[in-house]
Amino acid sequence: MYWQKKFQESNPDEEMEELIKEIFEEHHGNYGYRRIQIELRKRGHLVNHKKVLRIMKKLHLRCTKFTRKSRKYSTYRGTVGRVAENRINQRFDTPIPYQKITTDTTEFKYYMKDPNGKMVIRKAYLDPFLDMFNGEILSYRLSERPNAKAILDALDEIILLAKNCPYRTTIHTDQGWGYQMKAFSKRLKDHRIYQSMSRRGNCLDNSPMENFFGLMKQEMYYGVVYESFEELEQAVEAYIHYYNHKRIKAKLAGMSPVEYRKQTSQLSA
Repeated sequence: MYWQKKFQESNPDEEMEELIKEIFEEHHGNYGYRRIQIELRKRGHLVNHKKVLRIMKKLHLRCTKFTRKSRKYSTYRGTVGRVAENRINQRFDTPIPYQKITTDTTEFKYYMKDPNGKMVIRKAYLDPFLDMFNGEILSYRLSERPNAKAILDALDEIILLAKNCPYRTTIHTDQGWGYQMKAFSKRLKDHRIYQSMSRRGNCLDNSPMENFFGLMKQEMYYGVVYESFEELEQAVEAYIHYYNHKRIKAKLAGMSPVEYRKQTSQLSA
């Protein structure tokens, strides 16, 4: 009789299970139990993280994103222009939007059919600018080959945003050829923006950008085959919008980068 009554009882966690499943699927399986707990709290549900973990185990909700190590794309071509001093020097934190911005280039691969129907590998290059204040991607360009125009076009958007900063902006990069070129340095100098560069071969000097690349490739690239530049471009655009507007961070008090920037600006107004 005891077990018969047990089987006849309704599930008291049914609503919570559906909500956790909804959040998990909404974020494409990228959220673990701690982020889901934060998201539940934002939606007005105070739930212990142990209960969230228990429900996720019951529903077999587990992040199974494919990860692998890949060759790091390097833009270093020797000293081809001006190498700036390392003004940031691993001091990445700042309470001021647009004060410290970093950028780098990363490589993606996609596949296309040649005239004979054979699949061939093509490459694409992403140049994003990230605000160290909240980790937000402020501007970016995706191109089919490394080129100065992509970097400078994305930089022009940053220059407009930097006018809103009460202090002089610093843009931090590695020693890649694109950041040593005269056009890049001159544009910064003309707009009174400091230039900062990592030490050669030291990825820790630009870890905010490296961390973003690792996260992005884990969540939208590894394990997925893109069959055209346009398909990859759409995926990059969708992911950056998701990352900026919806993907919460524990270090930002459980807010997305855009939410955190907006709330901070309201408090300081």
